[in-house]
Amino acid sequence: MRIMIVEDERRLADALVQIFERERITADVFYDGDEGLDNAMSEIYDVVVLDIMLPGRDGLSIVREMRRNGIATPVLMLTARGSLSDKVGGLDSGADDYLTKPFQTDELLARVRALARRSSNTLVTSDELSCGDIVLDTASFELRCGTSSIKLGRKEYDVMDLLMRNCGAVVSKDMIITRIWGYDSEAEDNNVEVYISFLRKKLTFLGSKVSIRTLRGVGYTIDKL
Repeated sequence: MRIMIVEDERRLADALVQIFERERITADVFYDGDEGLDNAMSEIYDVVVLDIMLPGRDGLSIVREMRRNGIATPVLMLTARGSLSDKVGGLDSGADDYLTKPFQTDELLARVRALARRSSNTLVTSDELSCGDIVLDTASFELRCGTSSIKLGRKEYDVMDLLMRNCGAVVSKDMIITRIWGYDSEAEDNNVEVYISFLRKKLTFLGSKVSIRTLRGVGYTIDKL
């Protein structure tokens, strides 16, 4: 899972990144509203965690602009403004959930997981993703099929996580590179091909009926046979 945090309090923003990374959730942070909107429009994130009071464009206008442009990425408003009218305003602007500061870490993580499940094409429990006959344990990085299991390396896990969260849909090479390696990376198509090859071999080892199919010039999709 990859999320975006837009928060101008740098100490809190950095703490949020650490909270998510402990849960093996990749988090990118931006400190002002204009930069936040530019990156939200990319549609590469599973969830956006958004403050209301920001330098430049405020959080409410960010989510309104996202929805106006058809960006359906789930948004969790995270703000100190906790009155009923503030919550109603945030939800009416297009946000999916609203959490006031100070907050409990467990509640934050639970709400983010719930939003990610809502936008996913596959079955997600708190610690597992399921697609066809395979299960990916998000805590142990194990891929299972029936009674067989195998440990994935970090990049293998990240690629499989992305494919399984979009089970049945096509994921482009560009999306994989951006989501797994980041905007500024020098990763190329062959980097993706290498990890797809690793994952195919592991699916064969497990005896899974699931396959990763290449759509030439488009990307990859998981086939549930």
